[in-house]
Order: sequence, then structure tokens, then C-alpha cells
Amino acid sequence: MEAYLSNLTVFNHPLIKHKVSHLCDVNTGTKEFSELVKELAMLMGYEALKELKTKDVEIQAPLQKIITPVLAEDFTIVPILRAGLGMVDGLRELSPTAKVGHIGLYRDEETLKPMTYCFKLPVDTADGPVVVVDPALATGGSADAAIQFLKDAGCKNIKFMCIIAAPEGLDALTTAHPDVQVYCAALDEKLDENKYILPGLGDAGDRIFGTK
Repeated sequence: MEAYLSNLTVFNHPLIKHKVSHLCDVNTGTKEFSELVKELAMLMGYEALKELKTKDVEIQAPLQKIITPVLAEDFTIVPILRAGLGMVDGLRELSPTAKVGHIGLYRDEETLKPMTYCFKLPVDTADGPVVVVDPALATGGSADAAIQFLKDAGCKNIKFMCIIAAPEGLDALTTAHPDVQVYCAALDEKLDENKYILPGLGDAGDRIFGTK
């Protein structure tokens, strides 16, 4: 079960811990919940995007011209619909030029396997880094499927970012995709008999969008 630790980053920052605690609270309302998801994505993005390439350009500073670095590549955010949409704006706050693709997956209630209903990417997605986002990683099935779709589309530099994860999901995901770096704000206890994360944060999509 511990094989996944080699390519897993679990954040230990007090601000992230604080926000996750409020996220899990059943008394946290829709507006605050969606704001927390956005803020967590932005905080986690600093680490997940630390390997973006830069190039030197000349600019005019107030007193003289200087050579200074700027981003040399864009990245693509791919939310797993629909809960993953809540993390997109946080990452785009870091780089407004970031592109966004979409993968729509749902879990078959009988087989528990992921099914797809939407897959759209910007035309040049495979040319740069891709960050797949979903607030919760439970069984790992949807994340596995999403990443495989991206690999089949030619993407090679793929990262996965979630807010909470179960050990079972992490193990499944990193076994299937050992080349994908995983970023997680909190590692929860386990999955229950219905494959829900314990203690978890509830259905992230419902809590973000105020649905039942």
C-alpha cells in the first residue's frame, strides 16, 4: 500500500490544513465551500507548477532595462466533471493564460467502473504540462480513466491534483500510472463498504454547486 508514496506530495502547510478542516465541516455552506476549493487549488498550484519552464526577456524597469524570466510554456487544466470545475479558477489565478480541457466521467452504480460522456481538449494540449483536477480521489477509477484518455491523446507530462484522497485510490492510481505525480491536500483514513471516503467531505460536486 505504501508504494504510492514515492510520487505523492501531501501538503503540510498550516493554511492548507486549516482550509481542509473547514471544507470537511458539514456546517460549511455552498459559497464558502466553493471558495475554499478554489483557494486550496491555488495554494497547491504553487508546488504542482514549480517545474514550469521559463525564458529570459528584456523589459523596461523604472530605472533601467533588465533581463528577467517569464513563463515559456502554458499548461492545461483538465477538470474531471463536474466537481473538478471548482478547482479550475484557483489555478487560473496563477496563470490567466492557462488552457482548460474537460473530461466528463461518472461511476456506474452497479459495476463501479468509470463511464465517459465528454472529452474535449485544446488542440495543443499535448505540447505542455497537463494538470488533472478532482477534489476527491476515492477508488481511483475516474482519475485512472481520465489520465489514460490524456495519454491516448498524446499527453506525456501529466500531474494529478486532489484535495482529499483515500489510500486505496492512491495505490490504484499510482500503480496504473507510476509516471504521474500526485498532489494531495489531505490523506484520509480509508474507503467504506460503499467506496466513499472516510471521513471525507461529502459529495464535492453537490457541495460546490448547491445540489443534492
